[in-house]
Amino acid sequence: MCTLEKHGDVFVLTLTGSSDVDEHRFGPPAIDSILSAIAKAKAKATPGSALITTSHGKFFSNGLDLAWAQAAGSRAGARERLLYMVESFRPVVAAMMDLPMPTVAAVNGHAAAAGFTLALSHDYVIMRRDKGVLYMSEVDIGATLPDYFTALFRAKVGSATARRDVLLRAKKIKGEEALSMGLVEAAYDSEEQVAEASMRLAKQLAGRTWAGEVYAEIRKSLYPDLCGVLGLDIRAVVSNSKL
Repeated sequence: MCTLEKHGDVFVLTLTGSSDVDEHRFGPPAIDSILSAIAKAKAKATPGSALITTSHGKFFSNGLDLAWAQAAGSRAGARERLLYMVESFRPVVAAMMDLPMPTVAAVNGHAAAAGFTLALSHDYVIMRRDKGVLYMSEVDIGATLPDYFTALFRAKVGSATARRDVLLRAKKIKGEEALSMGLVEAAYDSEEQVAEASMRLAKQLAGRTWAGEVYAEIRKSLYPDLCGVLGLDIRAVVSNSKL
């Protein structure tokens, strides 16, 4: 589940759980909660808004709720539930790509599989240097990648070697290496520093008072293949506010 708060011009979407060790798995209720929060932020956006996504505890997110899938009681039922979650999560990535404001992922713990994908759906990713890893676990657990996951990594990770290590080697990547691989904007030594740096960046971006619709369309135009997979149209928009 998640909460949405606003601090000045900055929306803060926080993945919440029942304890400090909650993995923030994305089952149907959590996915619906995230989509609702993003929709609320979009509805309340003004020129100069920005959004930070963060979490409570040691995990940013450990991905889709595999326990819920396995609780179906049969292999066929588990597969059906997993595919349902995969398709339910697609609109989350689409909503992030279409959000009319700059976005920052404050990754203060482990981000695996769909959790890593959510982080990478933001414009900027900031993570901890001392704790937490980025990890795409699919090859380890024996599951192929959804088309929009692959399209996102092609769009956002410029190095073919980095994509290979992330997706085919299932490498667990800590902050300093993630920075050198171009996966994150910055890495810091504590949860507090990640939070402060993310808010500082979000406020700087919000301070530019860009027209949100224009920002969203420029973002989408940078990643046309990904937007095609997500079913997002790219439109020409002119804002008259500064002409």
